[in-house]
Amino acid sequence: MQRKRSPFLPIVILFIVLNGFFVAGKSMLEKWNADQTVLIFGNLLLFAVTLISFLLAKRGLQSTNPNAFVRAVYRSVMIKFFICAIVAFVYIQITKKEVNKPALFVCMGLYLVYSFMEVSVLTKMLRNKPNA
Repeated sequence: MQRKRSPFLPIVILFIVLNGFFVAGKSMLEKWNADQTVLIFGNLLLFAVTLISFLLAKRGLQSTNPNAFVRAVYRSVMIKFFICAIVAFVYIQITKKEVNKPALFVCMGLYLVYSFMEVSVLTKMLRNKPNA
């Protein structure tokens, strides 16, 4: 009997690999002037928000109404965007002139990577759905 693989597994692997790189590559991050703590926290936040967003969209995918899936995806994207924007705003307000711009830009790029991977997984799940 073959065990069914979780569709969220590629995102979990991405999270583990990135955190491993951020922990092991401290000297490289220092050369780029990127704050290791900001990157690890940003990666953790993006993973958590992506998980919540994915679960919302997956619940919409299980609905028989095709519009429910579209609404669920829009809702999950908006929630992810606003949570990330609020956290970035709070970070900028707390650190004022000591904002670590390289780490902030890397986190912005990670937002795009996590969003792309989430949409890819959801699209694959939609294609595998019967009567889709």
